[in-house]
Amino acid sequence: MRGYDFTLKDTKLTALASGALYMPQAQLLCVSDLHLGKAGRRARLGEALLPPYETQDTLTRLEQDLKATQARQVICLGDSFDDLAASASLPEAETLWLTSLQAGRHWIWIEGNHDPGPVDLGGTHLAEVVVDGIVFRHIAKPSAQVEISGHYHPKARLVLRGRTLSKPAFLVDHSRVIMPAYGTYTGGLRSDDPALCNLMAADALAILTGREARAVPMPR
Repeated sequence: MRGYDFTLKDTKLTALASGALYMPQAQLLCVSDLHLGKAGRRARLGEALLPPYETQDTLTRLEQDLKATQARQVICLGDSFDDLAASASLPEAETLWLTSLQAGRHWIWIEGNHDPGPVDLGGTHLAEVVVDGIVFRHIAKPSAQVEISGHYHPKARLVLRGRTLSKPAFLVDHSRVIMPAYGTYTGGLRSDDPALCNLMAADALAILTGREARAVPMPR
């Protein structure tokens, strides 16, 4: 299992190269902003079309992470579907696939701003949840003491050997983690955006995803 280990308030966490977060002590895997059904929603609204396999790609990676970690708990940290219609129109094969991933696991859907959680699927639906003293919620609160959130789809942009590299990234400081979007074709917000700079401490790290999880000072 390839990842970058760090601690948040004495709790060991591993940022996986895939964009998932693993908490070994709780055997818990957290993913944020799956945005399943994004291609279908854009088609319904007459927007520019995306390849129609984004849901399959996202579920494939999730299945791989579950096998690698053997997680017994899963937290989907909001915006699991691109909207309520996407949740309701999930094809039967993909519904069965997702149900099979849930089998034998404690599965929590956190409410997002795009959807309140897929109410027709199994699992527990919550606004937020606390595990080992850490609050898991969709959108960060500036006053939070210790939290893990999503929503912003952070990306870090670096210039290496004259080339500009942009990668989805975890943003990490002493009190919070902001998760990258796990879903395929989800886009992102640069880490130097004021919305993220105002949330993160001056010494925050950006943990880049991709082939490996690599930590660098958060670009500002």
